[in-house]
Amino acid sequence: MNQSDSALNGIRVVAFELAVSGPFCSELLADMGAEVIKIERTKIGDTIRDWDDVVNGISSGYIWLNRNKRSLAIDVTSEDGRNVIHQLVKTADVFLENFAPGVADKLGFGYQKLRSINSNLIYCSLSGYGQDGPYKNRKAFDLLIQGEVGLMETTGSPDQPAKVGPPVADLAAGMYSALGIVMALYQRERIGRGQLIDISMFDSLLSFMGYFPHHFWHRGEKPQRVGMRHSYITPYGPFLARDKKYVSLAVASSRDWELFCKNVLHRLDFWENPVFETAELRREHRVKLETMIEEIFLKHDSAEWFERLKLAKLPYGEVLSIDQVLSHPQVNFRNMIRNVSSPVGDVPVIANPLKMTESPVRYDSIPDLGQDADMILTELGYDKASIELLRANGIL
Repeated sequence: MNQSDSALNGIRVVAFELAVSGPFCSELLADMGAEVIKIERTKIGDTIRDWDDVVNGISSGYIWLNRNKRSLAIDVTSEDGRNVIHQLVKTADVFLENFAPGVADKLGFGYQKLRSINSNLIYCSLSGYGQDGPYKNRKAFDLLIQGEVGLMETTGSPDQPAKVGPPVADLAAGMYSALGIVMALYQRERIGRGQLIDISMFDSLLSFMGYFPHHFWHRGEKPQRVGMRHSYITPYGPFLARDKKYVSLAVASSRDWELFCKNVLHRLDFWENPVFETAELRREHRVKLETMIEEIFLKHDSAEWFERLKLAKLPYGEVLSIDQVLSHPQVNFRNMIRNVSSPVGDVPVIANPLKMTESPVRYDSIPDLGQDADMILTELGYDKASIELLRANGIL
């Protein structure tokens, strides 16, 4: 299948972006065929370039978030630099920015300004708390948002909260932004005009809080930190076996509970005990039940428990380290590790999880800082002398 068959082939995205949330959004679009032109600072580039030098001298974060893009390093504080961006916007379908509210506007890249240049433009602003509201000017990082939306109060042990490892606030906002852009592109086909999309990390992660708000609204319950367990379902989570390996399991229904008691634990008394009869009662007596199960699991090795769970047709899994994950048979079968070219040679990346029969995912290259400047400006009509003058004046 040809790359021209990709879902977003022919869509141009100007990405005025940095760090994680914006680049994650535009990478999703680029993977699906969009032409993403990443605007970076001259000499310095995206802030994430400086986070480490793990990948043969390049930041692991930059490698993660910037495949399939073209890089234009330009001084957007100069009049000539702003003019280049305005020329780009004339040719663009989407403008994405993930700076603090007001920054893009001050630079001449606000929604109203760019809309006057291209009325069909889809403009996506991605920020910490959104473009309005009492918190709009607060600086936002993933850690801070995880705390502000209450996620950390649901994660960790009873005596100490914990953050989720990956930057889930950035990822949630990036995914909602990509979804919003795709929906706006589809709507533009029907109504003939672009629109403004306002996405915040706060709103995005708040929407991931699931059943916790409902338990508070309807029962006045605040979530309890339960470590590796589930807040409302038990038994659920990893239990340590005799060989010091964890066995993860989920007992999510009455039928599952019966199978677990009879075919896994081999304890009919658990099934017949009225204290554990319903999911609500099992949650009410969580400490007692989980302590009893923990004691039983320590009597056999993990292989025995996995075999019993398999025969009972109950869900189960291992708790793996990153090296085990990267050699996982499902990872290999699903081709979830790909190689892409970069300024330091071919490097492995985790693949895009989208698998569509009629739309291939791209795995092209990760750009060096500003490597596409000459080609992009030539496409906009700049001649060689004009480009060299911009470079001589420090604009490129």
